[in-house]
Amino acid sequence: MSGKVDIGFVVKTTAAGRVNAVRVHRQLAGLTQAQLATECEVSRQTVVAIEAGDYAPSVYLALRLATVLGATVETLFAPSDAGKRS
Repeated sequence: MSGKVDIGFVVKTTAAGRVNAVRVHRQLAGLTQAQLATECEVSRQTVVAIEAGDYAPSVYLALRLATVLGATVETLFAPSDAGKRS
């Protein structure tokens, strides 16, 4: 299992291996990066960095993103080794 979230769209995997579905969910919600930033009370640059996988949001910001996007934190930020057991 790859750990990628399958919602029928391409999900970004960063160089660090972090899966990030924020961009996909933002686009599905019909929001621009600026609109999402305003809804979450952060800068557009923060949204850009989160979508690129360059910034891991706090728990509080991840919850706000999930609420605004109508998703769960797990859907937006599933670890790349989700479902694997050692």
